[in-house]
Amino acid sequence: MPTAIETRALTKRFGNFVALHECDLAIEQGSVWGLLGPNGAGKSTLIRTLLGFLYPTSGDAYICGRHVVREQVATHRHVSYLPSSPRFFRTLTGRGILKFFTRLRADGDFALALKLARRLDLDLSRWVAFMSTGMRQKLAIAVAFANRAPVLVLDEPTENLDPNIRRIVVELVGEAQREGRTVLFSSHVLSEVEEVADHVAILNAGSVVHQQSLAELRYCHRIVAKAGTAAVAELRRLPQVVKLESDPLANVHLEVEGDLAHVLPQLASLQLSDVYIEATGLQAVYDRLHLPIGSREAS
Repeated sequence: MPTAIETRALTKRFGNFVALHECDLAIEQGSVWGLLGPNGAGKSTLIRTLLGFLYPTSGDAYICGRHVVREQVATHRHVSYLPSSPRFFRTLTGRGILKFFTRLRADGDFALALKLARRLDLDLSRWVAFMSTGMRQKLAIAVAFANRAPVLVLDEPTENLDPNIRRIVVELVGEAQREGRTVLFSSHVLSEVEEVADHVAILNAGSVVHQQSLAELRYCHRIVAKAGTAAVAELRRLPQVVKLESDPLANVHLEVEGDLAHVLPQLASLQLSDVYIEATGLQAVYDRLHLPIGSREAS
């Protein structure tokens, strides 16, 4: 599968401050990637560098095979971008904004923009100056999706939206993927990312600290049970167990990978009690990697 977005040791410094450190990503065409991390992790710096708004200190980045610095205009033709804090001309109506932005691009589709606005329950007759923050966010979503760009970069697209509209945004991302488009989706809402993404990249203090296929994650489980010394020794020998810890209450905490159907018969043969099993989920992975940022905070 061709690569839609690629970074190679991408680094951005502001003086002595490292905002992005040797970031390596390879995002396949037609996939949806969630970009996660605490505030200051470097997500926005990565996005702005990908789009050419910031020049990298070192390393390279490509979108649809175009170098984001040397071929900036060609790169922008392949990308539709939704910023985290969109700004519009305050003296235009919502309809005027959609008309303006769809006319800027060769692949802009004003009819599609109007259809999206209706779907988002957006009043296009209102002046931007009198729109609420949520209404402006819905307007930005309609602008971002109202073209056929092969790559969508969405920075916090569901911020300031109610649950019903959040659901529609998730649906739009899924529809874009079914059309063969690639989506990079930055968000703090882990449940949204887990629902819509194929892969996640987690940033912390400017570095990519984890990349994960969500299909693989669905085969990871946490198990808590009471176990004797002999049972713990047997559990340590199981190839599916990737992590095992005990607590003072004689509980054993396991993390297992692989099909649970192959693990359960082995667990049943041991003297375990009070067994509790849950899917690991993205939240558990994120919590494990959510390290203190310290003095380095990317903007």
